[in-house]
Amino acid sequence: MKKNKLYLLVFVLAALFWGCEEEPIAENSFGTLTGTVVSKGKNTPLPNVKISTTPASTTLFTDEKGEFVFEDIAIGKYSVQAEIDEFQTTFKAATIMEAKTVHIVFELDSLDAGNLSPLAPNLLSPIDKAAEVPVNTTFSWTSSKNDKDEISYSLELRNGSTNQVIVYEALKDTVLTIDQLAIGVNYFWQVSADDGVNSPVKSALSSFTTKEPTNNRFFYVRDVDGNNVIFSGSEPMETGSVNQNELRLTSTNNNSYRPIKNNTVGKVAFLRTLGTQTHLFSMDPDGSAVQQITAAVSVAGFRQDELEFSWYDNGAKLYYPSFNKLYSINLNGSGNKLVYEVANGTFISEIAVNSVNNLVALKTNNANGYEARIVVVDMDTGTEAYVVMDGQPGALGGLDFSMDGTKVLFTRDISGVENAEYRQLDSRIFEYSLVNSTVVEITTKKTAGTNDLDPKYSPDEGTIIFTNTSNDGLSERKIYRTQDSENNNRQLLFTNAFMPNWE
Repeated sequence: MKKNKLYLLVFVLAALFWGCEEEPIAENSFGTLTGTVVSKGKNTPLPNVKISTTPASTTLFTDEKGEFVFEDIAIGKYSVQAEIDEFQTTFKAATIMEAKTVHIVFELDSLDAGNLSPLAPNLLSPIDKAAEVPVNTTFSWTSSKNDKDEISYSLELRNGSTNQVIVYEALKDTVLTIDQLAIGVNYFWQVSADDGVNSPVKSALSSFTTKEPTNNRFFYVRDVDGNNVIFSGSEPMETGSVNQNELRLTSTNNNSYRPIKNNTVGKVAFLRTLGTQTHLFSMDPDGSAVQQITAAVSVAGFRQDELEFSWYDNGAKLYYPSFNKLYSINLNGSGNKLVYEVANGTFISEIAVNSVNNLVALKTNNANGYEARIVVVDMDTGTEAYVVMDGQPGALGGLDFSMDGTKVLFTRDISGVENAEYRQLDSRIFEYSLVNSTVVEITTKKTAGTNDLDPKYSPDEGTIIFTNTSNDGLSERKIYRTQDSENNNRQLLFTNAFMPNWE
């Protein structure tokens, strides 16, 4: 009996084994996957959409109706992907069953649909309803970045007096310097941010009023972020006050310096760097109406910041140097001509004239700034009428001519040191008399270790305005004027300032 049971068990196991071994694969183990791809919201069919699956099968593209068909796709679970440019890639799950058709629908969002609009710019400067804003001013606002899109800005500026609107477009930064705004005008401004995808977003509207017209009589230069910038200022309102009523006249984006005003024509002439050259320009005393004067022959010579020019002929013309030559040019840029020349290798660096005769004071020097001479030339004859200083070691400079044509003001480094850096150690102010050919020092009670530079007569010639700075060549420069007081022979007018002009 036990033996029969054993045979039966073996027979059952064998039957099971052979049954599993020879079970045939189903003849129909595939299904069909169909689908439609449309744009989300509009339900517009999207042709040429790439359709692929994971696990991988055949890759298809939708037809003009946005439809696709996978025939005879193996049964199982799939992730189906729909992909086309300008739309977000989308995935759908699909389970393929034997001899069944499964249909899926894709609704694709455009890439723009998930894009964030820029933030509204917040206007920072000038603040709303600000008064006394300089005519050359810098506008700033907050960034509008809200995602990875690059933002461009547009600044719209409206003149409240004329209703003229100026738009500054395609700005990449959140700062813009605008020059030559009208004086004493109420302006309105607004900034728009555009990410190139969404509609531009605008800031709130802001307003400000520019400075009222001024009668500033002082002009000077200040270093702003590595550029020389021209300012004007007025008399101190009270004892000890400095930098009174300052008005920036030129842009911080330009290197502009050596301002000299002519009251007859109501213009300020100055030097400006253009590429590798330096040229003469003019402007109104408020910084407006900027015009280039020189073009064919630039202002050139030893150390551009040491060069100086001069008005003459009641403001109709200017003298300026170009290496060893002295040129004359009309205020409007015409009539450029050579009027005087010195030997090759010698540079004309500074020029000064007076109001009563045709005498011109000139400072010349070699390529290192030394072997300096100051002479007075009679332009009628082209000859040297007076030798103010010659044969002394060290640097000379700061040339000015008295109104009556009898005195020449200049500086001399009495240390006599000469070096490759053109560093001066003890520059002092002197006055030469054409009447008796004598030289006297102008006492300024300067501190030891400092230099007095760029002296100019006051309009009434009762005092002298000048720059004082440490002889280290790095410290702050300040503008002073002389006084008659025995206890304090100078008065501080402007800080971080140099190249003074007082008209």
